Amino acid sequence: MPNKTAKISHQAIKDPKVQRVDLGRGDGERLFIQQRNRKSQLAVSLGLAVNIFLALIKTTVGILGHSPALLAEGVNSTSDVAYYVVVAVFIRLSRKPADETHPYGHNQLESIASLVVGAFIITTAIVVFWDSVNNVFELVTGEVQSIGASSLALWVALITVVIKIGMFWYTRRLGNDTNNPAVIALAFDHRNDILSASAAAIGIFLGQRGYPWADPLVGALVALLILRTGVEILRQSSADLMDAVPSRALARQIDSLLATLTDVLSIEEVHAHRFGPYLVVNITIGIDGSQSVAAGDSIATQVEDLIYKNMDLVRRVYVHYHPVTPQKSYGPEDFDPSMALDFEEQKQ
Repeated sequence: MPNKTAKISHQAIKDPKVQRVDLGRGDGERLFIQQRNRKSQLAVSLGLAVNIFLALIKTTVGILGHSPALLAEGVNSTSDVAYYVVVAVFIRLSRKPADETHPYGHNQLESIASLVVGAFIITTAIVVFWDSVNNVFELVTGEVQSIGASSLALWVALITVVIKIGMFWYTRRLGNDTNNPAVIALAFDHRNDILSASAAAIGIFLGQRGYPWADPLVGALVALLILRTGVEILRQSSADLMDAVPSRALARQIDSLLATLTDVLSIEEVHAHRFGPYLVVNITIGIDGSQSVAAGDSIATQVEDLIYKNMDLVRRVYVHYHPVTPQKSYGPEDFDPSMALDFEEQKQ
């Protein structure tokens, strides 16, 4: 029997069964998507408003209070505002429904938005590190003199730390609830702001007491931590865009489901590609070579239905099957870990 692929055709997108798969299986799934969109938008809108406020306050006080550290923080918040606007646009575009040219929808834009955040974070880290090292050199060589920042600048830096701690915890909770990579990346950005604002507060405090070099030195160390976060965000977002299997646990879940079908003699591959909140599953199975093509199609349909009924937010299932010599029944103990790549979960 020749190899056979059981799948939903591109032209079948108007079929009621396909619409059910694409648009959600019941009110529960539709409600989840609505809540997910609302929480994602809330994370972006709230973060944008907070960063606009902090950018104005830190820039103004940094200039009037003679605090280069706080002024740099104001510039950082201003750059945050810029890419929050970009992320807001990408998240809004990701809600567009599937069409003929994008049969899986536009949810991959969430991962692209996460890449934008990661790129901005890395750029910010490099600029902060270079500026901090340069300031340390100028202070040590005596090229510049520090007159010390005002107490108001110190209080603004401390208030920024408190605000950003609250924003980090709240945004991370929204990111975990939605499993939206863009929102999770924004939570990490808030955490970076905690570190940078803390460094600014320490630098201002020590600068007032005769240690002006402490501010840029701590800033350089914080920049390295920020750089590491940006690289991690890029790695996780790239995994989604390159169709990497989200986790080994997901492949094991699919494997356990198919082990209940006696007609499935082997599982050769399990690939699950993430499109925003949805999954598209590709499976290659082995069946008895003596069975007809019609019987193979029936087994493939059983596999599809089993996954649709037992796994949430599965948009499509593609089943490929080929003949194998029946030697024994397939069970969970036959799982090959190489079928899945082990990536860290995005929920932190």
